[in-house]
Amino acid sequence: MGIGVSNWTLAKTVSQLGQMGVISGVALDVVLSRRLEMGDLDGSSRRALSHFPDQEMAQRILDLYYVEGGKGENDRFIQRPMMSHRPSQAVNELIVAACFVEVWLAKEDHDGVVGVNFLEKVQSPNLASIYGVMLAGVDFILMGAGIPSAIPGIMDHFSRGEPANLRLDVKGATREDNFVMTFDPAQFWGEEEGAALRTMPRPKFLAIISSEVLAKRLATKASGFVDGFIVEGPTAGGHNAPPRGKMQISEKGEPIYGDRDVPKLEKIVDIGRPFWLAGSYASAEGLAKAQSLGAVGIQVGTAFAYCEESGFAPEIKERVLALSAAGEAKIKTDARVSPTGFPFKVVQIEETLSNPKLYLARERVCDLGYLRHAYKRENGRIGWRCASEPIDDYLKKGGDVEDTVGRGCVCNALASAIGMPQVQVNGEVENRLVTSGDDVALISRFIPEGKSSYSAVDVVRSIVGESTEA
Repeated sequence: MGIGVSNWTLAKTVSQLGQMGVISGVALDVVLSRRLEMGDLDGSSRRALSHFPDQEMAQRILDLYYVEGGKGENDRFIQRPMMSHRPSQAVNELIVAACFVEVWLAKEDHDGVVGVNFLEKVQSPNLASIYGVMLAGVDFILMGAGIPSAIPGIMDHFSRGEPANLRLDVKGATREDNFVMTFDPAQFWGEEEGAALRTMPRPKFLAIISSEVLAKRLATKASGFVDGFIVEGPTAGGHNAPPRGKMQISEKGEPIYGDRDVPKLEKIVDIGRPFWLAGSYASAEGLAKAQSLGAVGIQVGTAFAYCEESGFAPEIKERVLALSAAGEAKIKTDARVSPTGFPFKVVQIEETLSNPKLYLARERVCDLGYLRHAYKRENGRIGWRCASEPIDDYLKKGGDVEDTVGRGCVCNALASAIGMPQVQVNGEVENRLVTSGDDVALISRFIPEGKSSYSAVDVVRSIVGESTEA
């Protein structure tokens, strides 16, 4: 669900309807800081920060980012330090607080179930992010876009108030290298040891996978207990798992999936842990089919992305709903645009960066840096580079020019899609990129007769019936 599309408002609504409401956990520090800079007009972020355990930390964040009445439309958002393997205390404070805020708001005044979805590929913020959502009492943590075998053990450590480590995926590193990040709660709080080691409930962990092989590996070899799985097919939105075997590209520039990419669900059933199916199941018939195959339920993303409660900018929702109603909503599974190397589903909208002319006209900038890759420098230390950054910068860091072809600044483009575009130093306003699953062609079916939009309630009731309570 990109950055901030599945926000606390949407997750809370879905949770109150008796389902699991899931927050997109990527770049929540950007989401919080920019909400504050835009004036926090409904007061929700400041209300949640008033419940943060350390009010001096909360005040430091407010002092830096909050702008009463909101910044000017043409003013730049404050340039935050980019995340690395050695984040400062200030960077960690913002991440922990932002993750706390989003979960606290999603859980406020009800006892429904709330989860957060992180990306394994976005490694450097994950320790602080996991700690922040656990601090707010999140019920589930979901993670995909990689092999999240270290995450259950990290959650175990944090639940006991212990420090946790995460080994970084560093290009060019050898087995002898020890590139590890650490998050120590005692050091973070800066309190005496007894007060710092806060114990917390351990959420359940769901791994997002695309094959039975990975499910078995995680069930038997992860650092802690994996409570279940989300099994995503290639029609699901956002980042997709690459096809198994050598990547083959169609004439349209899309990866070709085959029989090897269809997970053997009977083998996942044999593992004996609950799983949900994702990718074109958002209907009563889809739910029934998933359950007949052994799943306990389904994951719904695209249908919620364009509902009234989601974080997409209103004009994007209006545009995509109109395309869907006209039978003109199209997805391209772009094998190149994401610097992660994973295929990325992009809605084809002429006035966004899915338009090659607008993509080529954009001056390359990398100032958020979530999808940067760590690499081993000649001096043995860690460096960071992104195939979407200025090409000369990438080449100076040892990157291959072929890696830069077709790459987009997904970080800035997704922040723009929720109405938080950066104004770059050259005066250029960052354009948008809209990601969805193949079901985007069908979302107009959720619009009630006589209306031009739909709510999360409409989605849930169309799938599970009228027995839900808002």
